Amino acid sequence: MTVKFKIDGVSVEAAEGASVLDVARRYGFEIPSLCHHEAVTPYGACRLCLVEIAKGGRKKLTTCCNYEVLEGISVVTDTPEIRRHRAMVLELILAEAPDAEPVRRLAAEYGVRTTRFPAKPKGEAGEKRDCILCGLCVRVCSEIVEANALTFNGRGEKRGVGTPYHEASDQCIGCASCASVCPTGCIEVKDTADAREIWGRKFGVVRCESCGAPFMTEAHRDRAVADGPLPAEYFKTCPACKRKALSGRFAAVGA
Repeated sequence: MTVKFKIDGVSVEAAEGASVLDVARRYGFEIPSLCHHEAVTPYGACRLCLVEIAKGGRKKLTTCCNYEVLEGISVVTDTPEIRRHRAMVLELILAEAPDAEPVRRLAAEYGVRTTRFPAKPKGEAGEKRDCILCGLCVRVCSEIVEANALTFNGRGEKRGVGTPYHEASDQCIGCASCASVCPTGCIEVKDTADAREIWGRKFGVVRCESCGAPFMTEAHRDRAVADGPLPAEYFKTCPACKRKALSGRFAAVGA
């Protein structure tokens, strides 16, 4: 079923069940967010996607990543009040992750260069304070990879994200999907010609039989083969070489 509504006065339409944030971005409206990825369940953790939604003569500010589209609603994405609330949220995030450059850049766009809230103390080893605790990595690991290798650890100012009890997890396959979606880039991945290190584990890598480049870990390949339906032979060449071979076949057919 198609739902029709308005964003900043522009008529838009979307499938029932879609989130306002996804639809707004599809139509080119800019709404900030640090914790959202359309592939996983919306969480509303960062609170930056605040918008004003009018429905039945009543208005309210709400996060729009977890607000489903409704027939006839009117969404406003940018007002002085919305910007004021987003600036306050950014002060809170900046206190949690003062070393996160993406957060500092976004905060500056809202005129926020310092925070009135106590900054998170540095760790004993002087680790960077760049995790905003959005949990996007945890959701991707659980919902997309289905490895459940990550979780929240600790409480209060010691709360963080990692493997359970900070121990190397047998569940992790070294796919680095968590790092690829991290909004602050705070998940460390060390790639060399022969191995990948992440979350306290070292993984052997699979090299493409065509170009020789490493393109996935052996644990990732083994998991993909076990889950099916693709055979082990499929994982002998990298995606780039597969596309190149496919293009060559199309070109040969059209010649």
